[in-house]
Amino acid sequence: MAFASLSLKPQLLSTLDSIGFAAMTPIQAASLPLILAGKDVIAQGKTGSGKTAAFGLGLLDKLDVKRFRIQSLVLCPTRELADQVAKEIRTLARGIHNIKVLTLCGGVPVGPQIGSLEHGAHIIVGTPGRVLDHLEQGRLDFSGLTTLVLDEADRMLEMGFTQAMDSIVAQTPANRQTLLFSATFPEQINAMAQRMMRSPEMIKVEATHDSQSIAQHFFHLEDKSQKLRALQLLLLKFQPESAVVFCNTKRETQAVADELAALGFSALALHGDQEQRERDRTLVQFANKSINILVATDVAARGLDIDNLDAVFNFEMAYDREVHIHRIGRTGRAGSQGEAFSFYTGKDSFKIAALEEVLGYEIQDEELPGEQYLQAMPYRPVMTTLVIDGGKKQKLRPGDILGALTADKSMTGDDIGKIKITDIRSFVAVKRQCGKKALTILNKGKLKGRQFRAFAVY
Repeated sequence: MAFASLSLKPQLLSTLDSIGFAAMTPIQAASLPLILAGKDVIAQGKTGSGKTAAFGLGLLDKLDVKRFRIQSLVLCPTRELADQVAKEIRTLARGIHNIKVLTLCGGVPVGPQIGSLEHGAHIIVGTPGRVLDHLEQGRLDFSGLTTLVLDEADRMLEMGFTQAMDSIVAQTPANRQTLLFSATFPEQINAMAQRMMRSPEMIKVEATHDSQSIAQHFFHLEDKSQKLRALQLLLLKFQPESAVVFCNTKRETQAVADELAALGFSALALHGDQEQRERDRTLVQFANKSINILVATDVAARGLDIDNLDAVFNFEMAYDREVHIHRIGRTGRAGSQGEAFSFYTGKDSFKIAALEEVLGYEIQDEELPGEQYLQAMPYRPVMTTLVIDGGKKQKLRPGDILGALTADKSMTGDDIGKIKITDIRSFVAVKRQCGKKALTILNKGKLKGRQFRAFAVY
């Protein structure tokens, strides 16, 4: 079904055409007509199903730019997802001038957000805790709100945001449109829908396992103590360039990452107990291939822009079979073959039985690689990340950094990977053998006519 078949604003259709969006994904085809008709919608679909464009197009089509008030609110469980959602909404809104989208998330200073709020916004994208904080301080006015979106609602419930969401919703107009998107559908979602929504339409796009592009491997272990050795053997045999290891708790996540690092692997943890700066740096390093193993909880990894993984490891089996499908769905994308490895013990037998129902076949255990692989060296990433103490506020752009590094011809564009500019810092990936040379260039030279401190992170 084509986007052109919908009664969207011409500017939105033009933007969709320019960015190559022609046919709708299943969740878009099922939800967008209802959203455009003003219905409340509950949509269940996996990460990467296209749900952001579904609700983003809905709220942009309804938006009145001349009315400079907050008309839409999107609540997300994490800052990373909120940033990603805001970025996609801005892309979709490219053809409509003067739309202001503002992100309000925890983990960053509140001062700049207060300044931005004083200038007003059409769309707020944020995390419940920070949005509620601004609301209670009288900095937000939702009296003109027409659309409320609860994105990844199941994760917001898991993270304990129920009370914050209820407090926020209580200060929005009763006649708003409410859109709830969730990858899984626990009973609490139903209770939330009854409190917050008016006769919602229910849409479910099944999470499917693509056996053509993802090879699943299951390993039955006697007890939990064998998991680290199993993970070590598989990493040494397959040598993935990028892999995510999923754990169910923050404590386990940190412990596994620390143990892998002690064994010589390039691994970092990602979980909710970390400071935002540490999370940001870890994600940049993983995205630019200067670390190759990310050990994460589902909450931390949900909604992150982590695609085209060589392998996914379920160090601990997911609590829910749909979550399992979402986890492994991060590999085997863009036409490449992905590998998914799952460890389970006798306590997980009911999870295996539930998975067999989804997969449609009996799971067969495999043998772990032989001990000879312990002689192999862990994969060493080809890139390293350099941090520059300057960013958007200092008017730095990727071209400034690329130009500085290649000016004397001792480095070429091929030696330089991804460049990410944040408000006060910049990150650049360079080939590991060029790391010292790049640091010398950055620390002794100038960017935008001034010197900035640069250092490497490993």
